[in-house]
Amino acid sequence: MHSALIHAVLSSSPDYDLLLDSLCWPAESWPQTERVEALTALVQALRPALTDSDSDAAPAPLTAASRSSIRDRIESVIWARCLPFLCRISAEPGDEARCRESAAAVCGLLGACVGVCGEGVRAKVVSSTLQSLQRVSEEEMLAPGTLSVQVATEVLAALMPLLTADEKLTLDTLNCALSSIRSLPDDLVSKVVLRVILTLLSCCGEASSDRVPKRVLEHVCSWHSTERTPGVTRRTLLCLTVLSDHLLDSHSPAPSRSRDPRLCPQFWRMVQDGLTHGDSLTRKRALYLLKRCAALSEVEGFDCQSSTSEEGETLFKWAPDKSRLLREFWEDYTLVMETLEENQVHVVRPVLNRIDALIQATVDDGQGSGLFHPCWLLCVYQRMFHSENKSLMREGVCHLLELRALQQPAFAAAFSQFVVGSFMNVLSETSLFCRSPGQSVGECPELAVKLQDFLVTFFTSLPPEDRGRVLLQLIQQLGSKHWCAVPLLFVCQALSRLPPSPLLRNSGLAALREVLRCTMITHQVLLRGAAQCFLLNGALSLTDVSEVTRDDLFSFLMHFRADESLCRGTELWNEVCSWLLEHECSFKSEIRDGDGLDQKETMRPYVQQEVLAYLRVPASTGQPERLPDAREADKLARAILLCVDAERRRLGAESSDALEPLLSPLLDTLSRVYTNIYLPVRKSDKSLQLTLRLLQLCSGPRGHRQEDDVTSAIERAFFKLVEPIQNFILRRLCGELQEIFDVERADLYLCVLRQLAVLCSSPSRCSRNIQHYACPKLIKYSLSVLLEPTQQIPSVASQVSKAVSMASLAAVSGLLRQGGAGMPSETVSALRSLNDYFYTSGTSSEPQPSLGNINKRLVKPQLLDGSSDLVAQGLLQQDWGRIAANFLRDQWICLNFLIRAVGTPESAEMPKGCATLGAALRCGVEALALLPSDLVLPVLSFMKAALPRLVDDEEDLCVQALTMSWELVQGLSTNAHDFWPALKAFVSLAFQHKLLSPTPHQAPTLANALKKVFAELLELSQSKGGVFGVLLQHCCQTWLPSEQGSGEQADAVFSSVFNHLDIVSEACVYGPVFRRDQRLVQDVQTYVEQLGEKCTANVTVASDNRDDQLPRVCVLAFLSRLDPYVQQHQRLMEELVMELLRKDRLISRSKVRYYSNSLQHRVKNRAWQTLLLLLPKLREEFVATLLDHVFEAGFSSNQPSVKYLIEWAMILILVKYPHHLDRFWTCFSLDQEKTKTSVCTFLSVLVHLSVIVPHVEEKVVQLRKALDVILQSCFNHNFSVRLYALLALKRVWSLAESLTEEADAFRGLSSVVTACLSQAEAMQSSGNANKNWVRIQRHFFFSAFHPISDYSVETIFHTFPSLSELADDEWVPPWKFEKLSFFSQSPSLPLRNATPDLGQLQPGDWVQQDQSEQDKEERWAEVQKKITPWRLGVHEQEPELKLVPAQRAARLGKQHGALLVVASLIDKPTNLGGLCRTCEIFGASGLVLDTLHHLNDKHFQSLSVSSELWLPLLEVKPVELSGFLQVKKSEGYCIVGVEQTANSQSLQDFKFPEKTLLLLGNEREGIPANLLQMLDVCVEIPQQGIIRSLNVHVSAALLIWEYTRQHLIPGSNEGDQQRG
Repeated sequence: MHSALIHAVLSSSPDYDLLLDSLCWPAESWPQTERVEALTALVQALRPALTDSDSDAAPAPLTAASRSSIRDRIESVIWARCLPFLCRISAEPGDEARCRESAAAVCGLLGACVGVCGEGVRAKVVSSTLQSLQRVSEEEMLAPGTLSVQVATEVLAALMPLLTADEKLTLDTLNCALSSIRSLPDDLVSKVVLRVILTLLSCCGEASSDRVPKRVLEHVCSWHSTERTPGVTRRTLLCLTVLSDHLLDSHSPAPSRSRDPRLCPQFWRMVQDGLTHGDSLTRKRALYLLKRCAALSEVEGFDCQSSTSEEGETLFKWAPDKSRLLREFWEDYTLVMETLEENQVHVVRPVLNRIDALIQATVDDGQGSGLFHPCWLLCVYQRMFHSENKSLMREGVCHLLELRALQQPAFAAAFSQFVVGSFMNVLSETSLFCRSPGQSVGECPELAVKLQDFLVTFFTSLPPEDRGRVLLQLIQQLGSKHWCAVPLLFVCQALSRLPPSPLLRNSGLAALREVLRCTMITHQVLLRGAAQCFLLNGALSLTDVSEVTRDDLFSFLMHFRADESLCRGTELWNEVCSWLLEHECSFKSEIRDGDGLDQKETMRPYVQQEVLAYLRVPASTGQPERLPDAREADKLARAILLCVDAERRRLGAESSDALEPLLSPLLDTLSRVYTNIYLPVRKSDKSLQLTLRLLQLCSGPRGHRQEDDVTSAIERAFFKLVEPIQNFILRRLCGELQEIFDVERADLYLCVLRQLAVLCSSPSRCSRNIQHYACPKLIKYSLSVLLEPTQQIPSVASQVSKAVSMASLAAVSGLLRQGGAGMPSETVSALRSLNDYFYTSGTSSEPQPSLGNINKRLVKPQLLDGSSDLVAQGLLQQDWGRIAANFLRDQWICLNFLIRAVGTPESAEMPKGCATLGAALRCGVEALALLPSDLVLPVLSFMKAALPRLVDDEEDLCVQALTMSWELVQGLSTNAHDFWPALKAFVSLAFQHKLLSPTPHQAPTLANALKKVFAELLELSQSKGGVFGVLLQHCCQTWLPSEQGSGEQADAVFSSVFNHLDIVSEACVYGPVFRRDQRLVQDVQTYVEQLGEKCTANVTVASDNRDDQLPRVCVLAFLSRLDPYVQQHQRLMEELVMELLRKDRLISRSKVRYYSNSLQHRVKNRAWQTLLLLLPKLREEFVATLLDHVFEAGFSSNQPSVKYLIEWAMILILVKYPHHLDRFWTCFSLDQEKTKTSVCTFLSVLVHLSVIVPHVEEKVVQLRKALDVILQSCFNHNFSVRLYALLALKRVWSLAESLTEEADAFRGLSSVVTACLSQAEAMQSSGNANKNWVRIQRHFFFSAFHPISDYSVETIFHTFPSLSELADDEWVPPWKFEKLSFFSQSPSLPLRNATPDLGQLQPGDWVQQDQSEQDKEERWAEVQKKITPWRLGVHEQEPELKLVPAQRAARLGKQHGALLVVASLIDKPTNLGGLCRTCEIFGASGLVLDTLHHLNDKHFQSLSVSSELWLPLLEVKPVELSGFLQVKKSEGYCIVGVEQTANSQSLQDFKFPEKTLLLLGNEREGIPANLLQMLDVCVEIPQQGIIRSLNVHVSAALLIWEYTRQHLIPGSNEGDQQRG
C-alpha cells in the first residue's frame, strides 16, 4: 500500500525535497513507526531514479544535480536522523516493545538509505557499527554516538544484503563478529551469531557459500583447542548450532569437504564436551549436532574413516555398508542421552539396557576397527555421575562396575583416564555405599563388593605396560582431595584385593604416604584404622621390591599408627614380617657415605647400619638445641622390631641373641648417659627417644604387654640400665633445663620415666621401684622452684624451670597413683608439703585471685640475651600459650591426685575442710574458663571427687560447677577428638551416686539442674550417636554394679533410681531416627566390627560403642538383673511399666495417625517389648491392675508388630493367672461400633487358647464362652473379623472335640460350628478370599509361634521385629546382649530360643486391615460441557462464515491481541486441536501450523470444536521456521519460548510485550537447538512436583492465558497500561 501511494505522490508532485522534509521527524523526537515506514517506502521508490534503473516503477528522470541533491538529503537522513536515533535508543532504553518496533523500522530505513548513497557511505556506516561489537560488556558506559551491541547487530542485519558484493567488507564483518563472540557476555553472543553471522551466510553468493562456513568452523575449532573450558564449549556449540543448516546441508548436492565438520576431530571433542556440560541447553545443542551428523551421513551414504585425532584415534565413523547398524546405534545413543535429562531413576533405568547394546557395537566388526569410539560411552557415564539425583548417580556407578566390556584390553585402556579421574571423583560420594534393599546391617555394601570385582577386572585387562602408571594415578587421586571415611575405606579394601603384581615404585609409596598423612587425618578412628590395614595389605602385594629401597619401605611403614593398624602381636604385623622375609634380598641397593649396600644382603646389616647412623651426631656446639625429630626414632624402632620378629620366624633363634648385636650401640650410649658429662645432648636425646619407642612398640594391642621372648629380651636389656637412665633424667630435671627448647625435652624425659616405672612395676623388680626413689626427690626440688619469688621481669630460665617443675609434679602424681598404697613416709611428707603449697597463700600481702597457689599462671618471659636466636624467639611466640596452659593443667593433675591421697588441709585461715574444698571447687570453675578444651579432664576429675563432699552444704556452687562443665562439653560436640573423653568425664562427675541420691525436696536446685542436663543430653543424642549410651552404661553400673556391696549400701545406691526414673523409661524406648549419612557410617562401623581379627583395627583400636541401640540394650540388661523378691526392684519394675503404658496411651490418643516404621510406631513397639521382658517378674496383684490397661491397648489402632506383642502379653497373663478369663470375655460385650475390627486382637488370643486351657479348672465352661463369642464374630459384616473368627473357631472347636469325656456339652453347637467351618472351606473357590484364608493360617503368629516355648530375648527383640516387617535397625540381635558383662539370663528369661524354627521363617504377607465399613468412597467427576457453535446455528451464521476469521471476530465484538502462536514443531493432531481451541478462546492473532491438512483430521476436529473457523491459521514448514522467525524479528516481534535454561525467567515475573511470538517445541524433543538461540526470552513455568515437564498444550495454555490477562482482560493493570 505504501509503494502505490508513494508512486502516486511522486507522479503528481515531483518536489522530492518537500516530500523528504514532510516525512522526516524532528531530531529530538521519537518518530512514529508509520512515518518511518513511509519514509523508507519513499527512499525505495526513489532508488530507480537515483541509480539509472529502467524499472517501470521509476519516477520521472532526474538531472545529475537533482540526483546529487537528493542523495545528499538521503545521506543526511542517515547521519542526522537514523544513527542519532539508534544511539539514543542504545543509551536511553525505554519501553522494550516500543524500542524494538522503532529500532526495526529505523534499521529498515537505514538499509534503504545506504543502498542509495553508494559504497563510500556504506563502508563508513559499517565501520562505525563494527566498532560497537568490540565492547567487553553491555553494562559498560556507552560513549556518545555509540550503538549498543543489540542495536548494532540489527543495523548489520539490515545492511547485510548490501555487503556481500564487497568481499573485503564482508570478511571484516565476519572477523569482527567472530572476535566479538569471545569477549561479549553470554546473552549477547547469540544475538551476534544469529543476526550477523547467520544473516551473512544467508546473503552470501555462490562464491562465498563455502568460504564463510569454513572460516567460522576453523575459528571455533581453533578456539576450542586452545581453551577447552565449559564457557568456550558453550559458545562454540552455539555458533555451530546456528550454522548447522549451512555446515550440514542435506540439500546440497556435494558439500565441500573443507567445511564438513564431520571430518574435524576438534568438532567431535566439542560435541562430547557439550554432551557432558553442566548447562542443559549446551547439552541439547551438542545432541542436536550429533543427530544432524548421523542423519546426514545416512542420507548421503557418507564414508567417514578419516576423522582422526592427533592421538591417532577415530572419534566418528560411518560406513555405507554399516549404515543400518550405525543408524540404530546412534538412535539408541541419543535415546539414552535424552532420557538422562529426566534425572529420575525410574525413567532412566529401563533404557540402561540400551547401553549394553551400545557396548556390543564396540566389538570388532571383523575388519580391524570398532564401529564407534569408547569415549562416546564415557559421555553417558559422565552425565550420570554429574546428576543432581544421587540415586541416578548410584545407578550409573553400579552399571559401570558391571561393565563386562572392560575385560577387553583396548576398552580398558580407553577407560583408564576416566576411571582415575571422573570415576574416582564420583566414588568419593559417601551415599553411594548405603545398604541395598534386602541387605542386613553388618553386610558389606553391594557397591563395595562390585568395586572389588571391578578393580580386579580392570587392572587385569589393562595392558601390562599401563598398569603401574594407572595405579599410581589412582592413588594420587586419593591423596589429591579430601575423602570421607566410608568411600576411602572401601576403595582401600578394593585395592587390597588386587592380584599381587609389581606395580608400585618409590613414587607409589610416596603417594600412599600422602594418603595416610593428609586424607585420613580426620576420619573416625575405627574406619581410619581399617583403611590403613587395607592400604598396607594392598601396598605389600603391589610394591615392586626391586625398585624400592629398605629405607623407602620403613619410611612408608612409619605412617601406620601402632594404636590403629601396624601393632606387634597382630595378624597384620605378622604378614609384614613374612613379606619382609620373602623379599629381604630383593630390595634396591642403597648408597650411603659412598658405600653401597648389596641388595642380596639380609635385613640385619641394614638395621645395624641404621642404628649406627642414627646415633652418629656432630659434636655439641654449646648452643641450645631443639629436640630431634621423633619420627626418626619411630622409624628405626619399627625396623628393629620387624627385623627381630622376622628372623625369629625364620630361624627360631633366641631373641636375646638376635637383639644384642642390634641394640648394643644404643645400650652402650645409655650406660654412659649419666657418667659421661661430655656426651652430646643430641645423642642422649636420640637414645632416649629410641628407647621410649622400643618400649612402647614392643607391647601388644591397646598397650597390653606382649608375652613373648622379644618383649622379655628388650625389657631385660633396658632394666639393667634403669639406674643410669633414671639418674640422668633426675639430674636434668633438677636444674639443668632452663631454655625454651627444654620444655619439650622435659616431656620426653618424663615419658621415659613413666615407661621405666612400668618396666619396674613387676614384683621381681621392686628393688628398683622408681616411685620410692625418684618421686620424693622430684617433689622436693620442684616445690622449691615453685616457691621461689617471681622476678619483676621474669626470665626464660625461671619460667621454664617452673613449667618443668610443675610437669614433673604431675608426672609424679601419675606414678604414685599407679604404684597404689604403701608410699614411704618421705613421699607422704613431701606430698603434704605440696598440698600445703596449693591450698595456702604465699607470704605476699597482696590479695590472691585464687585459693593459695591454685590456678597460678606463668608469666611470658623476655629473651634478654637471645634476641639474635630467631628460632628460640619464634618458638616463644608460637608455643608459650600451650606451655602456660599445660602448666595450669598440670596443677589440676596434682590436685586431682592429692584430694584422694592426702585430702584438703585444715588451716587457721580456713578452719573447715569443707570451706577449703569449696574454694578449690570455685577455682576449678575458673579453670574451666581458662583451659583449652583438650586439657580440662583433670579439672573434671577433681570436681568428681569434690562434689559429693559439698552437695549438702554448697548446693548452688555444685550446680554452678555442673552447669559450666556441661556447657563446656556441649561446645565440644563438633570436636570428636575432645568430645568423647570430656563427655565420659562429665557423666561420671554429674551422675554419680551422691548427686543422684538427693530427692527434689532435699536438693531442688540440683535436681532441676540434672533434669535439664538430661533433657539436653537426650536432645544431643538425637543428632550424635553414642551420647545416650555413655550415660546409660554409667547409670546402670552405678545403680546395679556387677559386684554387689553390702546390703544397706547397695539399697542406698539403688534407691537413687527412683529420683531419675525418666532416664530408665527414655532408655527403654530410645532409638533416634538418624540422618541417612549418620546411619550409613554406623552400618559401615558394624561391618568393620564383624570382620573380627581379619581386620587388625578391631584388635588395636579401643573403639567406643556408639551404636544407637546400646542404651536400650544396657537398660534391658539392667532390668534383666532385677530381683522380683527385692522390694525396691519390684517397685521400680511397676513404676516403669506404668510409665511405659502412659507413653503408649499418649500415642494412641494422639490425633496424628502413625504409620509403619514411624517414630511413634517404634516407640510403642519398644514399650511393649520392655513390658513383655518384665512381665514374668511382676506381682500378681500388680498384674491384676495392669490387665485393664492391656485390654485398653488392645482396642487401640495398632501396627501389626505392636498388635502381636499386646496379644502375646494377654496370652502370658492368662496362662499364669487364668482366673482373669472372665474379665477377658467382657471385652467382647463392648459396643461393636466402638471396637470395629480391633476385636481381631482378642480373637487372635483365642487362636492360642490351647495354651491357656490346660491351666483352667472349668475347661468346658470357658470353651463354651469362647465358642459363643467366636460365633458372634463369624457373622460380622467386616471380612477381616470373619476371617479371624473362623480361624479361632477352627482351633477352639478342635480343642473342644479333643475333650471326649465332655462331648455332650458341645453337641448343641455342632451344627452351627459345622456350618461356619463349611463356609471357610467354601472359600477355596472364592478367589482372593481363599488366598487370605490360606495366608492367615500360615502366618507365623498362628502357625510356628508358641507363646510359652518361644518366650526369649531373641524372639522379643529380634525375631518378632523381623517377622513383623519392622525396619532392620529395630532388630536387636542376641550377640549385643552377650557383649554386655552385666546381662543376666535365667530359665524364666532365656537369651536365645531353644529351637531355630521361628527365626528361619520369612515375614508374613497377612496384615490385619483395621478399616471401617465405609471404605468405598463416592467419586464425583466434573465434566466440562463442550459447546460447538457451528452445530447450534449453522444457517444463521453462514454470512459470517464467508468472512475471514479476524472480520468474523470483529463482527462479534471480540478483541484480538498481537500474540502469534507458532506450533509448526508439534505433530500430534490432538495437541494441535486443543491448542487451536485455546488460541481462539483467548484471542490470539493467529496460529502457525506445519501443514493445514491437520484441519481435516478427525482427532484435531474433536478437540478444536470449530475454533479453526474463527482463528487465522498460517502454514510454515519446520525447515522454513528459521527464516520465518528472522522475518518476524525484523518486524519487531519478541520471540518467546518455553524452555528451562540458565537465564530463564519465571512466568509469574515475565511481562509480555504486545507483539509477542510464542514458539512451542516438539512433544518429545522440545525446541530444536538451532532455534533456541533465536529466542529473545526463555520463560519457564514454576513447578513444585517431581515430574519435570507438562504437556505442550497445557504449557502453551498457561502462557497464552498470562498474555491475555496482561493485555486483553479489562481491569488488568498491564492491559490498562498497554491500551493507555
